[in-house]
Amino acid sequence: MTKRKSKRYRPPAPPELAKDAHKGDAGRVLGFVGSRLYPGAATLFARAAQRAGAGLVTLGCLDECLLASVPITAPEAVYLDLFGPADVERAHVAELLAARGEHALVVGCGLGGGERARALVASVLSSGAELPLVVDADGLNALGAEPERLRAYAGPIVITPHPGEASRLLGRVVPKHDEERAKAARELAQKSGAIVCLKGHRTVVTDGRTLYVNDSGNPGMATAGAGDVLAGILGAYLAACVTCRTTTWKPFDAAASAVHVHGAAGDLAAKELGRRGLVASDLIAFLPAAQRRLRS
Repeated sequence: MTKRKSKRYRPPAPPELAKDAHKGDAGRVLGFVGSRLYPGAATLFARAAQRAGAGLVTLGCLDECLLASVPITAPEAVYLDLFGPADVERAHVAELLAARGEHALVVGCGLGGGERARALVASVLSSGAELPLVVDADGLNALGAEPERLRAYAGPIVITPHPGEASRLLGRVVPKHDEERAKAARELAQKSGAIVCLKGHRTVVTDGRTLYVNDSGNPGMATAGAGDVLAGILGAYLAACVTCRTTTWKPFDAAASAVHVHGAAGDLAAKELGRRGLVASDLIAFLPAAQRRLRS
């Protein structure tokens, strides 16, 4: 396996916007995220995607109650209701994705494990859409022990399992040792056809060939919602793969950079606030500074 990691290696910074860019050029990200029990996941995802540079974030909501809370905490986002029984069926999802002109799609953050959530994940994967896709949390849980189901999707995919989710997908325990984690991530990438971000201390990013082991981040980031923040950054950076006019910015670069910036924001937050008591929204506050540092 080729290692894109050395003492001097840093993932590339996301591309700059053109001088004449509008919000569509900055990237349109659609998230099928959040639920009645996890409304905060939608908020964290939306705010992180916006701070990471997305020009327009749309939240596709399965639960109507989200419209009573999330607009207060993420006022810049817009909303798409999926309240009807047919709204999660393949034909509707395929038509919706074909018509909207999104640049990236994120599925799973706080989505819940109900039947409609599982149906939505299946419909996305079989929709024929080619835009970059992030599958996180409950999106991964909907796959059971069948990572091969991700191969049905027509576009590039990034998945973000923690060790427990990776263990379920692989059908075996993922060890804690760095070398074994890298082997497990590579195996999962080969089975799924996806870029894998195996989260944890020294998050591993691999597409089955190239490997990047991240060295930013700290134990204070072991807090609820941190994964939703990462998913938002990934959505924004993958959208740039579609909108970028002047540079070569590939999905692997987007994934590695998102992981690095996520950890760097955590490091800046810990330096300012301390590790103990760090919360996911603190990471969002430090995203602009973390991105500036990557460019310097």
